[in-house]
Amino acid sequence: MSRRRRRGRPLDGWLIIDKPPGLTSTGVVNRVRRAFQAEKAGHGGTLDPLATGVLPVAFGAATKTVPYVMDGAKLYRFTLRFGEARDTDDADGQITATV
Repeated sequence: MSRRRRRGRPLDGWLIIDKPPGLTSTGVVNRVRRAFQAEKAGHGGTLDPLATGVLPVAFGAATKTVPYVMDGAKLYRFTLRFGEARDTDDADGQITATV
């Protein structure tokens, strides 16, 4: 059986992206992979489409080290508003009640 040939150029290493809101983690990886014309890319953790933050992107042989990044310590920062209810339980929802 023949091996499937990958498209793109071989590229190994990590790129750290400050993911903007509105994009999925996979969407960011796809854009970066196309921009660098890399044959293989993956990410070290999924961020919600509404979330912003650090998204580590691995290329080539570095994709084998993704599990080590996933096991690392992470810090989350968020804003909480007491007395406000929204129809979707996130920042995009419409306010349905206030106290």
